[in-house]
Amino acid sequence: MVVGSIVLVLANLGKISAGGTPSTLAYVLKLLLGLLFLLLSIRQWRGRPKEGEEPQMPKWMATIDKFTAGKAFGLSALLAGVNPKNLALTLAAALSIAQAGLSGSQPWIALAVFVVIASLSVAVPVLYYLFAGQSAEKTLNSWKSWLVANNATVMFILFLALGVLLLGQGLGGLIG
Repeated sequence: MVVGSIVLVLANLGKISAGGTPSTLAYVLKLLLGLLFLLLSIRQWRGRPKEGEEPQMPKWMATIDKFTAGKAFGLSALLAGVNPKNLALTLAAALSIAQAGLSGSQPWIALAVFVVIASLSVAVPVLYYLFAGQSAEKTLNSWKSWLVANNATVMFILFLALGVLLLGQGLGGLIG
């Protein structure tokens, strides 16, 4: 929310969008973010487990199962705020909102909706566990196993798709 708010404030100051017309800066930022995501997709693809190799969960992630609710909340806030992927996604979304030519409270509402939707991938499993309790554990563990086994592929596709989208938007705005 903080990164998105900064982008929207700058847009209101005329740095990203001038009179509803996106600025060159906005397109350059999208172009750079697109290139960043494409580089991340290449890195992810090269770092994927080889055929027959067991994917390893990062050591810090393996300890999460033993966290208290307070520690889990603190870690999630920290990861949400400093994770480069989250920062880049939020910056790209806020740039798109700023370029949409919305007025009044509309950009802020759009940013809030983005943050809520972006948080669903974390909120849904947490709420599922809170309401279903121990009966949710088997399902959540199977999701976790699948994600660990397929993380490299999922992240490669996500980074590739975002990279192509943002690169196209940036180039399209600069050329067109």
